[in-house]
Amino acid sequence: MALDPAARRFQLQAVLGLPRPLLRALAGGGVVYKGGRTLDPRFQYLASRARGAPPLSSFSPAEARIGGAASLAEVIGRPEPGVRIEYLTVPGAEGPIAARAYRHPDQDPTFPLMVFAHFGGGVTGDLDTCEVFCTILAREARCAVLSVDYRLAPEHRFPAGLEDVLAAYRWALDNGPRFGAPLGRAAVGGDSMGGNFAAVIAQEMKRLGETAPDLQLLVYPALDVASESPSMTTYGDAFPLTAETMAWFMGHYMGPGDSPGDPRLSPLRARDLAGLAPAVIVTAGFDPLLDQGESYARRLRKAGVPVIYRCEDHLAHAFSAFTGAVPAADAACRTIAALTREAFMRGAAPSEALPGEAA
Repeated sequence: MALDPAARRFQLQAVLGLPRPLLRALAGGGVVYKGGRTLDPRFQYLASRARGAPPLSSFSPAEARIGGAASLAEVIGRPEPGVRIEYLTVPGAEGPIAARAYRHPDQDPTFPLMVFAHFGGGVTGDLDTCEVFCTILAREARCAVLSVDYRLAPEHRFPAGLEDVLAAYRWALDNGPRFGAPLGRAAVGGDSMGGNFAAVIAQEMKRLGETAPDLQLLVYPALDVASESPSMTTYGDAFPLTAETMAWFMGHYMGPGDSPGDPRLSPLRARDLAGLAPAVIVTAGFDPLLDQGESYARRLRKAGVPVIYRCEDHLAHAFSAFTGAVPAADAACRTIAALTREAFMRGAAPSEALPGEAA
């Protein structure tokens, strides 16, 4: 008889609580070392557990959404205590979309409302996907967070989801006081494809001469959908995001006439980055997208944009959803929130040298 979700979660938590050497033994033995990095043993075990499972490319988007939600339910943490969650709708590009607002009693009224977009390649994911991370941001960064349920591909291909988040950002500028935040100011953030949206919105605001975000928070962002950088090969078979999975996402997200070089798909390819909003960029070590976030941070700094950059070397893509299974992932999310708070308070002054830079 198959275990119910609660029982599977309990069983997995018990295994993940074992000593590191035993976890590595259960995962096949040895240390996973690639590109000068060592994978967290809990991620190593989770990756071994996923071996042999059918690839995402064998599923339809609808099936992938159901399966992804079930898998995340086993590893995601609990929402932060004291954070109030409000269910609401906000204007999307072509009609109302669902959203959730997160607020903590210790919110700083001088900090802008952050509009946040979840991961999922533009094809999967929903408000539940990033709820725990949003509560961590609300509590630890002390800002109100507005998470938006943008439209997904292939039912709504590029740029539908992007335009929904952009519409929500514009709405947030006019509605900050409703959430205890200043009027006329907002930040934008997201992880993976959500980070893509956040970066593109910062660029679009500059291009259109509209109000720039106070901050762009980019967590293991997808910034070049046609990337052939070294990390796409070195970590191309990483868990949970592989190069093959990324190609599957883009095959559903982009339409036949879309160019991967379009900066609204690949903001890393934009020619001029000067004058963009300050950025907090956090990458994962075991991630095909690693080079994209690092390269964008490097280019932003060269263009004179204040950037806080950090790489969580031992973690994998989507770690913000693994806070209930990987203690280092939970710690990383709290670090991101602390960096966000620091950026709101003092601006995004560099806090970690990029590879090759003088410390």
